[in-house]
Amino acid sequence: MQILCTNDDGYLAVGIGVLAAAARGLGSVTVVAPDREQSATSNSLTLHHPLRARRSADGAFVVDGTPTDCVILAINEFMDGRPDYCFSGINHGANMGEDVLYSGTVAGAMEATVIGIPAIAFSYAGDAFEDLGAWEDVVASVLRGIMGKDDFPADTLFNVNLPPIDPAKVKGVRITSLGKRRYSDSLTKAIDPSGRDYYWIGGGEVIWTVAEDSDFTAIREGYVSVTPLHLDLTNHKLLEEIRGWRLTL
Repeated sequence: MQILCTNDDGYLAVGIGVLAAAARGLGSVTVVAPDREQSATSNSLTLHHPLRARRSADGAFVVDGTPTDCVILAINEFMDGRPDYCFSGINHGANMGEDVLYSGTVAGAMEATVIGIPAIAFSYAGDAFEDLGAWEDVVASVLRGIMGKDDFPADTLFNVNLPPIDPAKVKGVRITSLGKRRYSDSLTKAIDPSGRDYYWIGGGEVIWTVAEDSDFTAIREGYVSVTPLHLDLTNHKLLEEIRGWRLTL
């Protein structure tokens, strides 16, 4: 079993070390990760300058690019043969709801899915990242549960979020849908020392629209959330209605 591990927090992040350790009990692991944090890079590709890579002291491939770059280089250059699975994470922070549209962690798994490789993204919804090592057994259990199925769903990746609690107190696993959230006051405007305006995107209060089967609800109630994500963004329910508009030129 050949397994590729990547992330968006960089090769030195605690999370990818825990994920790789959990994966090593299931197969041979190759780590290919960015040389620095690449959070919120989504599916970005590096097209306008060459990529460079090196080996770290522990044998990981370190790339000066995005998680998507890392997956492409891993599959086409660094690995001996096509990986059987791609695992991305463990992200330092949650990836729930609309976060999956921005997340580099999810994008790494998504790129593998596009290529036809089964993929799983992991994120931790807390901020005590130094304690992520305690989650290794839980992560390994989730991996075994998904990998143990005969048919991995086509064009689908699994987005897993871990609740910010003691892993010994996790209530179980819930299969969830993406929640919905909005940020209030997420843009900060200020003045730099030269007297010029600058803007900082992010922060602010997060307000969730709570659904019973959402990832946010599962995390809030102490469960591991597992959400299947499909590559097809088409709103199939509206196709016939929109065709009825008879749009013409």
